[in-house]
Amino acid sequence: MQAIIPLMQPSLVKPVTSVKVAPLLKALLAARLHDPFTFLGARMQQDHGLVRVFRPHASNVWIKTTSGFEPMACAHPSGVFEWCSAALPAMPYLLRVEDHDAAQNISVYETYDAYAFPPQISDHDLYLFNEGRLRQAYRTLGAHAAEIYGIAGVRFSVWAPNAERVSLVGDFNRWDGRVYPMTVHGSSGVWELFIPGLPPDSLYKYEIRNRDSGEVVLKTDPYATHYELRPGTAARTPSGDGANWQDAGWLANRARWDWLHAPLNIYEIHSGSWKRHPDGCFYTYRELAQHLIPYVLEMGHTHIELLPVSEHPLDESWGYQTTGYFAASSRYGSPDDLKFFVDACHQAGIGVILDWVPAHFPQDAFALSRFDGTALYEHEDPRLGFHQDWGTYIFNYGRNEVKSFLLSSAHYWLAEFHFDGLRVDAVASMLYLDYSRKQDEWLPNKYGGRENLEAIEFLRELNIMVHEEFPGALTLAEESTAWPAVSRPTYAGGLGFSMKWNMGWMNDTLAYMLQNPVHRRFHHNRLTFGQLYAYTENFMLPFSHDEVVHGKGSLLDKMPGDAWQKFANLRLLFAYQMTYPGKKLNFMGNEFAQGREWNASRELDWSLLKYEQHCGVQAVLRDLNHLYNNTPALYQLDFSPEGFAWIDCHDADNSIIIYLRRAQNGSFVLIALNFTPVPRVGYRIGVPVAGNYQEIFNSDSTYYGGSNLGNLGHLATSGESWMGLPDSIVITLPPLAGIILSLDDLGSSAAVTIGAGK
Repeated sequence: MQAIIPLMQPSLVKPVTSVKVAPLLKALLAARLHDPFTFLGARMQQDHGLVRVFRPHASNVWIKTTSGFEPMACAHPSGVFEWCSAALPAMPYLLRVEDHDAAQNISVYETYDAYAFPPQISDHDLYLFNEGRLRQAYRTLGAHAAEIYGIAGVRFSVWAPNAERVSLVGDFNRWDGRVYPMTVHGSSGVWELFIPGLPPDSLYKYEIRNRDSGEVVLKTDPYATHYELRPGTAARTPSGDGANWQDAGWLANRARWDWLHAPLNIYEIHSGSWKRHPDGCFYTYRELAQHLIPYVLEMGHTHIELLPVSEHPLDESWGYQTTGYFAASSRYGSPDDLKFFVDACHQAGIGVILDWVPAHFPQDAFALSRFDGTALYEHEDPRLGFHQDWGTYIFNYGRNEVKSFLLSSAHYWLAEFHFDGLRVDAVASMLYLDYSRKQDEWLPNKYGGRENLEAIEFLRELNIMVHEEFPGALTLAEESTAWPAVSRPTYAGGLGFSMKWNMGWMNDTLAYMLQNPVHRRFHHNRLTFGQLYAYTENFMLPFSHDEVVHGKGSLLDKMPGDAWQKFANLRLLFAYQMTYPGKKLNFMGNEFAQGREWNASRELDWSLLKYEQHCGVQAVLRDLNHLYNNTPALYQLDFSPEGFAWIDCHDADNSIIIYLRRAQNGSFVLIALNFTPVPRVGYRIGVPVAGNYQEIFNSDSTYYGGSNLGNLGHLATSGESWMGLPDSIVITLPPLAGIILSLDDLGSSAAVTIGAGK
């Protein structure tokens, strides 16, 4: 829009509005006009051309013709202007508008009429959307910079099938729902309007009038890719994609990545509380790239997992109450800033996983809830549509358009932001209709069962899409029940996830570690039971944010004993996690023994690193991470029983477990863990291969803050069979510590010999 010099008052032109259009005029003025193109815009009417515009804040309007700007007649004092001629003007036609504001300040500008541009969405896209098969609906719905008839502008579209009228409102029309009513594409429920000349970053929403109740709701765009900073909730028009991707090599390598047999070690972070500026302000995505990437490289993690950075209104929700399923949260910067972060990670050799929340959405009135005055994205019946635990709505996975919405959201983050995978939140709550409900608070499926059949089908479609279209990208299920085959292919009856969080292992392990060491012998099965199901899924071993909030305390705080024992127990816990079968995940702060439980409103207690014991824990996990990355026996056969063998799982009285981890070529490492503060000197253990063994890791090292008890140099086998194995060594097991031993020169016959030691 371009301001110009005001014109003189136009000469009066006789209005041409007839009684035939009086109902449409009445509907327009009452903001109830269902199809604005039946009344506004240009049309041939009998033997003359007619152009009608509605400018309720205008004093005068002119239309450009071959002879210049001609005045339009004021056909109604509320702002209806008409122009009549023997022929229609050239399309699209230009208007000159004289506006006045509440203070009677006058401005004059030129603009093309929005109703001179026909709808653009194809019937094919609408068909796929209504069928639940439009996986890139974000390219169709929402706000998109476009050029029609050579005129630049923004095309808006929104799904609101139960609306009588939908209007685009924003700063550009004084948030007046009468000005820009949208047109609907038949029975699809999709409304559309092109606004010429609208600048980037303009704020907008949709004003929706329900056709049955007459309720008028003001909603932000579900498909918006950028929103204003909270507490504002308006969407922003696109500002263009300024990303300069340099990660083609990374993506090509990812497509060939054999993740089943590769190290995967995730550092889970909350972007708003990893670190903050001294004044408490958040780091931006770009500042995170500057500070986080070197730290992750130093610590030896392979991937970063971001707690949800999809737009959300409440900081305290940590992103899990999402309102913008296609928008990077503006509290940390722009979409391009997040793309910069991901690209920088890729160039540094670090993968990035996004925590994604398709299980539920918040009740906020400006967002998805009762979007067009009805339960549109959710179920009407609260027994299906409301999460009692979280006070949120449950998506209606059986509605095709909702399926298109969610599949498109997943596609968007992987395609547009190059994320390397999705951690799917709260999968268990999606699978069961009776999740966290009493007997009379849920409705069974059509077969009378408790399984959410529509959610199951959605999850399978999600995983098929991700694995087909984004080779090497991962889907990680936070699923806490015994649902079978979560991480098995859909063609084999599974849900199709790449991996599943091993919540059973995590709960058993932490419950065991909470015990006073003198009582641990009575809970020994918590350490051994996991092997009974360890290979039924592709498991990830998580010590996530959920374990250090809501009164649970930090990992350090969970450990029993005095200060020395707490730190020793934590070092031992990490030695166990990093050597047990399964991929790894740790939440930020775990790595340096954060003392208090996580608080999202402040940064981590980095000042603790001035203390030796906290530095020691950080050094333990750093060294374990690098050892894990460089030791195929610790990752190649995570999901196969051939990668693990007990040496001793029966020594409950001493609370000791000993096991082997093996690689594909037969090489192995031996892990011995002592869960009591009693040193075990002269402890004989069986080994599968004769030779010299070397201690390559000891969590009790003085370097880590331990007592420095261990096995210096090499340990030679004695030739004495032990524990059913052909040979043995005598070791020293430090208190509350784990050691890792490797065979110096693994013989060619080792693979055969090891197999006999199970």
